[in-house]
Order: sequence, then C-alpha cells, then structure tokens
Amino acid sequence: MDTTADPCKDFYQYACGGWLNRHVIPETSSRYSIFDILRDELEIILKGVLETSDQGDREAFQKAKILYKSCMNESLIEQRDSLPLLEVLTMVGDWPVASADWNSTKEPSWSMEEKLSIMNSRFNKRVLIDMFVWNDDRDSSRHIIYIDQPSLGMPSRDYYFNGGNYQRVSTPCNLFTMCD
Repeated sequence: MDTTADPCKDFYQYACGGWLNRHVIPETSSRYSIFDILRDELEIILKGVLETSDQGDREAFQKAKILYKSCMNESLIEQRDSLPLLEVLTMVGDWPVASADWNSTKEPSWSMEEKLSIMNSRFNKRVLIDMFVWNDDRDSSRHIIYIDQPSLGMPSRDYYFNGGNYQRVSTPCNLFTMCD
C-alpha cells in the first residue's frame, strides 16, 4: 500500500502504490506478481544447478544438464536455422499447405487426421485441435474431455514478425509456400 496517497482521490495508487514503487513491471510483461518473481528466482536457481558439473549426479540430472546444454548452443541452433522443423514436416509425411503445390497432395492417401495423430503421439504437439481432460465446469466431481484451439507455438507474437532465426518458417509466404 501507498499510505501517502489519498484513497478518495486515487484508490489504485493507495492500494497498489507500494508494490509498484518496490517492483518494476518488465516491459515484456502485461502483468507482474509475486508468482512471476518466484518463477524468475527459481529460473536463476535452476540455471545455476544445470550449469554445474555433472560428475556424480543421478542419471535424470545428467540428462537434464545435457538437454540444457543443447539448448544453450546458440551457434549450432543458428547454423541449423529452420532445418529441424522442416525435417519434422518431412518425417510426418509433409504438410500440403507448407509446400509450393499445396492444392495437390503428394499421395492420394494423405490424411490430415493421420498427420495430426502423428504430431500428437510422437512429438506431443497439437497442431489444429487441442484436447485435454479437465474438471467439468458443471460438476466438479467429474472429468471431461475438452476440445480447444492450440497455442500458436512460439512464446510471443514478436517471433512471427522479427527477421531472426524463425523468419524462414514464420512469415505467411514461407509458412504456406516455402518460397524464398
């Protein structure tokens, strides 16, 4: 609270001013709470743990450290560019709208349902439809299957508009026709 503010004139400043004075809301966030602060602190601790040597660690910790190091190898990530995504598309039997001749399929037996199930089962990625089990809103003692739209996949809308590593697969021209 900001007890210097008059609650009759600016209740928001009175109720939240102390928090706002002690905590800077990052420009990249639309909200910032104690949970965000705890998450940031936990990420720092986790980063420290993952960057220590893995001698004598349990197998699970060793695997986590290997995965972390692979994600931190920015030069290899930049070198590979969009190749991993294009390889996944090839692995699942292509995605017609991601090719220049998207009106014709590569094979007459191409099935969208089959490709979606491969993406879901092999990569745990829901592409057009997201399904999950959750509490029933009408009866909390039951669980039901929800069908929803999936997230866009990339963390924020900026990834779709910048000219960085994701440009080849994120712009509308490339996403639908893979044109250069």
